[in-house]
Amino acid sequence: MQPKINVGILFSPRVVFNLNGRYRHLETGIEFEGPGKAELKDGKLNFTIGNSPVSTRFPVELEPVNCNDCSFDLKEVTIGINFHWERKEDQRFRGGLRIIEENGLLTAINVLSLEEYLISVISSEMSATSSAELLRAHAVISRSWLLAQKEKEEQLKDAGEYITTIEKDGERIRWYDREDHKNFDVCADDHCQRYQGITRAGTPTVEEAVNSTSGMVLVYDGKICDARYSKCCGGISEKFENVWEPVVHPYLTRVVDNPDDPSGYETDLSDEEAAEKWIKGNPDAFCNTSSKYVLGQVLNDYDQETVNFFRWSVTLTQNEIRELLKKKVNIDLGDILALEPVERGVSGRMVRMRIKGTKGSMVLGKELEIRKALSPSHLYSSAFIVEPEVSENEVPAGFTLLGAGWGHGVGLCQIGAAVMGSGGYSYSDILSHYFPGSALEKRY
Repeated sequence: MQPKINVGILFSPRVVFNLNGRYRHLETGIEFEGPGKAELKDGKLNFTIGNSPVSTRFPVELEPVNCNDCSFDLKEVTIGINFHWERKEDQRFRGGLRIIEENGLLTAINVLSLEEYLISVISSEMSATSSAELLRAHAVISRSWLLAQKEKEEQLKDAGEYITTIEKDGERIRWYDREDHKNFDVCADDHCQRYQGITRAGTPTVEEAVNSTSGMVLVYDGKICDARYSKCCGGISEKFENVWEPVVHPYLTRVVDNPDDPSGYETDLSDEEAAEKWIKGNPDAFCNTSSKYVLGQVLNDYDQETVNFFRWSVTLTQNEIRELLKKKVNIDLGDILALEPVERGVSGRMVRMRIKGTKGSMVLGKELEIRKALSPSHLYSSAFIVEPEVSENEVPAGFTLLGAGWGHGVGLCQIGAAVMGSGGYSYSDILSHYFPGSALEKRY
């Protein structure tokens, strides 16, 4: 039997919603429909349906009377949190609505079946017009990832505190994964998997992709794979342990995104010389595409605002980089003299980077901390080389970052997989390519 999951959607001082159809308030058994609002005032919950107050306490639980005919709208949901395309939109969901209090704010949670969730995820993570084989592959990895996270959450309860930051003199290493969500399974944004309810309505092709792979997961040594994915690996995928906690998953390893190693390049980009040649170059790769047909299949409208993803460049002035470091990672090193790779992963992504300034130096890691430190939102990836702008007083006027890829680069490369799907590869071929040694298994 497929599991129910809890998805955190909205985090705000108030939750404005509309119940489309009859919903039962589980605490009182009363049925409601129409507009409603929940807000905190002086630490107390005010909950109204229409203009009438409803006596309730946390958690507020609203369950559809008829799952097939009911839905609810949430107003002003933020999508793309902290990314360059962040915006608000109204969204519609099937399933139940739960409202809880977290850290002085309200959290709206959607409670629904896993397969119903997947139909939206596939349409939210990419265009619902993607090839059938890519959609099947993504249904399998999205299902696998979520079930693996639920298993991991149970393990963490037994293991105690989950450490995600290691600090010592002159060094801060941090990764971002499961530490943010204790009261629901996953969030609805890029931190976990994009999920926008039936706002991104699934097509018959999406529904077929989910239904035809129902209960199917990737496994390795009998365990469900923690099947990660990103937009564009930049030509080579990264190892899990170089992005998150130091745990080796053999199926999340270096994969050259091409049937053969590109001629003229070394493909272990942990070597600085090999990384520089690779990032400055234009190697053949599935994800090295400018096909509007393929990109139109895999990228939603807001993703298509990102034009250069296989190779990109960003220039930061001296003042911009100083202000970013203060604002984003609370570091003041004076004038910045150098940005130096201390350790690169196998895809060329920096795992640790040293920032040298006139007031001292600091080593930052892992990849997302580096990306956050050098951008108002996030750099596209941490696979970049640095070209300082020379000045007369030995303090660079700025830095140009020449980079590769979009995202952490671990596991499936969505754009590369789109090219594979359009090129006639089956979904099992796609999964075997990006998750070597894994196997398909039906779990329910």
